[in-house]
Amino acid sequence: MTSSPNKISHTGRILALDWGTVRVGAAISDPGRSLASPFDTFPAKPLAELLNRLRKIVTREEISLIVVGLPVNMDGSEGKSAQKAREFANEVGEQLGVPVECVDERLSSFSAEQTLISIGRKPSKDKGRVDRVAATLFLQEYLDSLNNKYPADADQPL
Repeated sequence: MTSSPNKISHTGRILALDWGTVRVGAAISDPGRSLASPFDTFPAKPLAELLNRLRKIVTREEISLIVVGLPVNMDGSEGKSAQKAREFANEVGEQLGVPVECVDERLSSFSAEQTLISIGRKPSKDKGRVDRVAATLFLQEYLDSLNNKYPADADQPL
């Protein structure tokens, strides 16, 4: 599910979800949409319980947009995992009433593992941390692209 640009608010916090069949890693933006931070990791099942948790987060954190990572193949094609992620994104959007956008998360888990290794952590010991960091990485990339499209100081003279 990709919301049309005119339905997406340009203000408010963004929640990123790195969906998987076992866990869902989450990251959240600051209200100014410039910085992504790891948030939490949730069990992917049961879906109803996950949606209830997400509903509470959306309300408490004043989320105006959710981005779901889309695990596209290296050649840009979409396989079964990407299809399942789109189905999840559609369900989240329908159930929570918040715009949802799918974003390319290609290599985010690999990058997250490399980041953790570089600081002396063992990714195999904490998969939840990998999922949170992956969500943070693709959310930060998304925020950077937004800030290039809609710079905060666009109407300010130089």
